[in-house]
Amino acid sequence: MAVHLTRIYTRTGDAGSTRLGNNEVAPKTDPRIAAYADVDECNAALGVALALGALAPDIRSVLTAVQNDLFDVGADLCNPLSDDPPYPPLRVKETYVTRLEGWCDEYNEQLPALDSFVLPGGTPGAALLHVARTVARRAERAAWTLVEADPERTGPLPAKYLNRLSDLLFILARAANGTAGDVKWVPGGTAS
Repeated sequence: MAVHLTRIYTRTGDAGSTRLGNNEVAPKTDPRIAAYADVDECNAALGVALALGALAPDIRSVLTAVQNDLFDVGADLCNPLSDDPPYPPLRVKETYVTRLEGWCDEYNEQLPALDSFVLPGGTPGAALLHVARTVARRAERAAWTLVEADPERTGPLPAKYLNRLSDLLFILARAANGTAGDVKWVPGGTAS
């Protein structure tokens, strides 16, 4: 399916409101807008990791697939659930979450067992993936806030996807550290 954007600015949001996917008007401070804006920010953070992180081709492939998924997550969040929509909106399905779990298992089994918490850092790629992970966690919190605020019109699968995504990004950050290994937390390690 192609999306054609003929004009980027519309001026319709200049008064602090925007249109949802179902054409409903909502203030830009609405929890629904905040949720899919945080998803957009997570996608941008993944773009930075891909552009600057010098990541392995297999990790790049996974992240590119995730970036496409995140557009679907945002589309789901910006279209409130309704009984009889005039057109079928894009919805996140359980298979999206299952795919993330498959990648989590695949990459985690290649890593040494953890015996401490891991500091966000190491290689540039790992550090950038940790940043994306924390943005994914914020997006997840925003999605759950939306589910709580508008439960009749918001499904839980986008939030579940974001929860699993933060797990995957943690694992991929560890994988990106490769032979350099994890940077481990030392409790009280900086105390004098």
